[in-house]
Amino acid sequence: MKKPDLKVVLLGDMNVGKTSLLHRYMERRFQDTVSTVGGAFYLKQWGPYNISIWDTAGREQFHGLGSMYCRAASAVILTYDVCYMQSLLELEDRFLGLTDTASDDCIFFVVGNKTDLIDDYHFKSDTEGERPHVSSKSHKQVYLEDAIALYKRIIKYKMLDEHTAPAAEKMCFETSAKTGHNVDVLFEEVFNMVIPLILKKKSNGLEETVNLAQTKPEKSKSSCC
Repeated sequence: MKKPDLKVVLLGDMNVGKTSLLHRYMERRFQDTVSTVGGAFYLKQWGPYNISIWDTAGREQFHGLGSMYCRAASAVILTYDVCYMQSLLELEDRFLGLTDTASDDCIFFVVGNKTDLIDDYHFKSDTEGERPHVSSKSHKQVYLEDAIALYKRIIKYKMLDEHTAPAAEKMCFETSAKTGHNVDVLFEEVFNMVIPLILKKKSNGLEETVNLAQTKPEKSKSSCC
């Protein structure tokens, strides 16, 4: 097995679509899945580099494993459901503390998934002159501004200089694993931003971030979009 140069970890509550995002990007398809048990990983070659991408379980009973998977991570993708505000709140309440084991120069992305569940607003009227009404599949509860506010709180939590940290607008995305919206853009931005960390690590002669031969998470699937 190829040795990974760096590690990227997805964190978030169950059913926000972490596994489906990885399937969409790595396998170019969307499929119904069941909840991830423990953790699972893909190995992605990006140019001459190998990046391990770790999918983690969102269920409470597997919460303690999160800090282990985050150990020495170079990037963390904090994922929420745009239709469920609690999933954003959980990122700060339950998952952010797990990243204390990540690398000191770890970068953070805040990603709202399941945009396909939000219909465009359609204005309809039964008869001419009646006031139009609005219909949609689901109400959007979390907006990009909410994710940006969370990102800024993460910067403070990590005690980073907000003037030198990546701009919040560049680190927050809205995606759909089902339609593929913004999925490639997200992962390509993550990989492009971790490459300087790879180069820095190699110049310092550091060892790989994780030994895949010694870490054997139980691999399963996740029931989300």
